Amino acid sequence: MGNRAARFAGGSDMGLVRTNNEDAWHADLERGVFLVVDGIGGQAAGEKAAEIAVARVRARLERQTGTAEQRIREAITMANNEILRAAESQPEWRGMACVLTVAVVEDGCAVVGHVGDSRLYRVRRGEIRKITHDHSPVGEREDRGELSEFEAMRHPRRNEVFRDVGSEERSPDDPDFIEIERVPFAPDSALVLCSDGLSDQVPANRIRAAVEGHAGHPEEAVRQLIEEANAEGGKDNVTVVVVEGETFGQAPAPRVRRLAGRAAMFVYGAALAAAAASALYWFTRPAPVKPPHLPAVLMAGQGAKFPAIAEAMDAAQPGDTVEALGGEFSEQVRLKSGVTLRSRVPHEAVLRAAPLGRGPAVIAENVSGARFSGFRIVADTHKPLATGIELVNSDAEVSDVEVQGAGVGIGIRGTGEVSLVGNTIQDCLAEGVLIAGTSAPWISHNLIRRNKGAAIAAREGARPVLDGNMFERGTLELPPELRPGPAAAPRKKP
Repeated sequence: MGNRAARFAGGSDMGLVRTNNEDAWHADLERGVFLVVDGIGGQAAGEKAAEIAVARVRARLERQTGTAEQRIREAITMANNEILRAAESQPEWRGMACVLTVAVVEDGCAVVGHVGDSRLYRVRRGEIRKITHDHSPVGEREDRGELSEFEAMRHPRRNEVFRDVGSEERSPDDPDFIEIERVPFAPDSALVLCSDGLSDQVPANRIRAAVEGHAGHPEEAVRQLIEEANAEGGKDNVTVVVVEGETFGQAPAPRVRRLAGRAAMFVYGAALAAAAASALYWFTRPAPVKPPHLPAVLMAGQGAKFPAIAEAMDAAQPGDTVEALGGEFSEQVRLKSGVTLRSRVPHEAVLRAAPLGRGPAVIAENVSGARFSGFRIVADTHKPLATGIELVNSDAEVSDVEVQGAGVGIGIRGTGEVSLVGNTIQDCLAEGVLIAGTSAPWISHNLIRRNKGAAIAAREGARPVLDGNMFERGTLELPPELRPGPAAAPRKKP
């Protein structure tokens, strides 16, 4: 693999004290992107900040334009400013923010972007090195050698940070905001990204021992580290992502020496005995344990293994990504829990529902963790669509999608957590976005224009959260308390 990342695993746990989990993580092996986020703000606010951070960082880093450093700076800044705007829109989110660490692995290096006190370690040849610096009073003293690791872990001000993502307006090149590091990532090394729920409870030498002890099985290393953090008290949410290089944990090739006389006879006899023991084990060994599923990318389209998107989605498992090649697909697509569906090149994959006259083109029913991005959905008099995308009782994210000419652009019904981010919904015969039920979808930075019905309509108790959208024609059918007022002036830096 060009990016030298061969395996990864990640996990998050609430811990033993907290009543909710404000951490989040993301991993994309194909693009070499790995992320850990720790929300700040308590209850729903911290979770919302982490959710926004993951969505915005993913969206920017999946567009592979510019250097890795530029993309990371832009991604974190986009997350920062959207968290700030969201916090200003909802009283219960006031003061929310997060800290995060992201790594982009490419060309034998890891480019790391970091704000706060989450961490990235590199493990290689029996050693562990902390790459990031804690942006906190205690962390600075530890980095200067004024406090030992143990003293820092037990310090009463350990949870204070002086840098975060979301508390004030930022630009990508602001000084004292984003720390960028570029470090070698050799094939025989591993990276560990974690929230402070791990690093405050488990010292670095034990982190190294767990990662090396489960080399080749990062999911076991993640499981052990979470268990160790909880065994030490589980005072905070704990999140860990382990990324292994291609040869991490493999022993170097042994040096061969010639033996003669009795020494050779002894070695050969020992070898025969070992072979006999191996044969006995072969016939009496326990049944092998099925390895965990590793996320895969399934291609769909002309010339690919799966000609139709629906076939690829049927074969996909949670954690997998289905990528559609450019061209038209006349089929209805059902989203699936834990599966990402995206156009390989944004907007080159075009969906038209089949059979003729029926819709929607994309439907999600009772799914969680589904993502849909980069497609165009096109309807006209010859191939009409009642609805472009319909999301029913689902937790799903729709981003960078264009819906044109459908009856309703996007319909959201029932409960669930839906995010619509950066889409274009235009020229529809009825509503651009129609929400019915008790959900509160996050609708951010969409362009909704020239639709014959309302741009956004919320009915039956729906309470959408709107942020940074642009409208051309069409009204907003919202409860009075949700209607946006005059645009606020941007926050100025001191």
